Amino acid sequence: MAQINVGVLALQGAFSEHIMLLRHAFAMLQAERDDSSWIATEVRTPEQLNACDALIIPGGESTAIALVASRCEMLEPLRSFVKIERRPTWGTCAGLILLAEAANRTKKGGQDLIGGIDVRVNRNYYGRQVESFEADIDLPFLKTGQPGSETRPFRGVFIRAPVVEKILPQVSGIQTAEQEHPETIVAPSKAPRDSFSASKLSAPVEVMATLPGRTNVNDLPQRVKEESDGDIIAVRQANVFGTSFHPELTVDPRIHIWWLREVKDAVAENRSHRI
Repeated sequence: MAQINVGVLALQGAFSEHIMLLRHAFAMLQAERDDSSWIATEVRTPEQLNACDALIIPGGESTAIALVASRCEMLEPLRSFVKIERRPTWGTCAGLILLAEAANRTKKGGQDLIGGIDVRVNRNYYGRQVESFEADIDLPFLKTGQPGSETRPFRGVFIRAPVVEKILPQVSGIQTAEQEHPETIVAPSKAPRDSFSASKLSAPVEVMATLPGRTNVNDLPQRVKEESDGDIIAVRQANVFGTSFHPELTVDPRIHIWWLREVKDAVAENRSHRI
């Protein structure tokens, strides 16, 4: 029986909610006779991070998470985990911002990014706290045989949520062109540790979900997009995944279950490659 340790960064934000949904998802996988032994770990130190096979960066305040991570000497270990070792990682809301290679609408002085997904995010795209909302969203990647997933939308919780406003070109190193944009910050470049990790880093960015038709969202007609493709709210680049919304603030474990299945495959691949 393979043991898989899933960490949740517990410096700030909704980490306890992720832990609860992970445990629910573990139980559901075990009911399906999954042969893995799953562990959920709150991560606050480099040693705890190093023991993890996969990581969730929760929703919260991206600037606060980055600041605490810097003070706890966690930023470089996180960058190593995501960009050098390329272990499976999922960021929700603030976590998506931190995993982006570039972010705009930053506060004075900016903030640190981890990086890992070649996208630029627009922070707080949907406005202030009072403009937060919920919406039924279609998640095509969930339609993989889970009971009810073919017909049941996912209730997305958007709280001062970012969106992916641009998929960036894949470059070897820092996103230099992004530095020319005002109020935009970029993540430092990190070289993958081997060709296996490099293949993950060089994978294309996949758009996993969009939020179309925002005409009625919070009665804000001035924010309607003319484009029909909608706002990008979920992306993946190899085994690094990000969502604009907060699955951890629902009781629906479907995304966690889907992600854990992806983690299991990625961990098996990593372990077989590095034997």
